[in-house]
Amino acid sequence: MSWHLDPNNFNGAASRKDDFAAFTGLPANWYQVQSNSYSGSGFDRGHNCPSGDRTSSSTANSATFLMTNMIPQAPNNNQKTWESFESYLRGQALNGYEVYVIMGSYGTGGIGSASASVVNSINNGKVTVPANVWKVAVLLKTGDNDLSRVTSSTRVIAINTPNINSTSASWKDYIVSVRDIEAATGYNLLSNLSKNIQDVVEKVKDSGN
Repeated sequence: MSWHLDPNNFNGAASRKDDFAAFTGLPANWYQVQSNSYSGSGFDRGHNCPSGDRTSSSTANSATFLMTNMIPQAPNNNQKTWESFESYLRGQALNGYEVYVIMGSYGTGGIGSASASVVNSINNGKVTVPANVWKVAVLLKTGDNDLSRVTSSTRVIAINTPNINSTSASWKDYIVSVRDIEAATGYNLLSNLSKNIQDVVEKVKDSGN
């Protein structure tokens, strides 16, 4: 999943809706994950695009609670590690940046709060538990013609966390390079950038500062 983040997205008056719901727009023969499909599993309904990134309107916030925006995420990983990174990016947006975010997960098997053992799926095998959760963030000073403004010195932060309940609360402990995530997932990220710029920003491991 990918999205754009600036203060217009999260400085609105809309409250957190918590109206988890199945996405009814799937084809008729597709399984619809329900709001209670994670119940008792030991995994949170972990947002891909966070609720906190979309408070411009009740409609925008509700959209983040569709189950198609969720992954089974270990509670501490979701509520501590990822929450701290999401808050950090919103803070950067308040400091004059706009942020392009790409988030995903891969692999099979995580450790939630219900068991010390790896769990491969929940909801009677209908929902796969990912092994890793990752995010890439491109930070640009607020402006226009964004693609043309990305240079080899543009800040790009990539993190990759195991989906386990014992992750550190500090996202800085999981900083990797974009190339590391590409190697793990097979994706070609930031592919609209010129190759010479990709070759620089995708190899850098951010300092976390």
